[in-house]
Amino acid sequence: MSKDKKDSNSETSRRDFLNMTGSAVGAVGVAACAVPFIQSMNPAADTLALATIEVDISKLEAGQGMTVTWQGKPVFIKRRTAQEIKEARNVDLKDLPDPEKDEDRVQKEEWLVAIGICTHLGCVPLGQKPTDVHGDFNGYFCPCHGSHYDTSGRIRRGPAPKNLAVPPYEFVNNTTIKIG
Repeated sequence: MSKDKKDSNSETSRRDFLNMTGSAVGAVGVAACAVPFIQSMNPAADTLALATIEVDISKLEAGQGMTVTWQGKPVFIKRRTAQEIKEARNVDLKDLPDPEKDEDRVQKEEWLVAIGICTHLGCVPLGQKPTDVHGDFNGYFCPCHGSHYDTSGRIRRGPAPKNLAVPPYEFVNNTTIKIG
């Protein structure tokens, strides 16, 4: 074998080695940059810590409500009276902009659990306190643009397109609700 051919083969193998080494270093560099970027898209630690909350509802009497914060959002918990339950159940679904049965929105008829954010522009409606304006349907009222919700948190009048959202929740026992 001539010296020129031998030098040509060694140059080729050296070039292949340098290409593979350069590619490997480049891939490691891209991965080192990509990992922090991808991890920045994960939820913050404080949000994950609030993924679920347990709420003591033992002190709420019929007609009373409370607001808790879950994942940075207000959640309305209301112990409805027999009259409020009756009002919610006697609504003709054809009259609702976002038809949904009351039975599908609650797990126990006495308790309404809904995210307290108006579906129009994200305001927090009034109606949790006895002194609040409850709107034309005895539920919640968003004074910003005039959305009226009923005792089941369903939109009845105003610009809001959807009912108040119902978060995932369950009754741990008769006095505790787990949200999330």
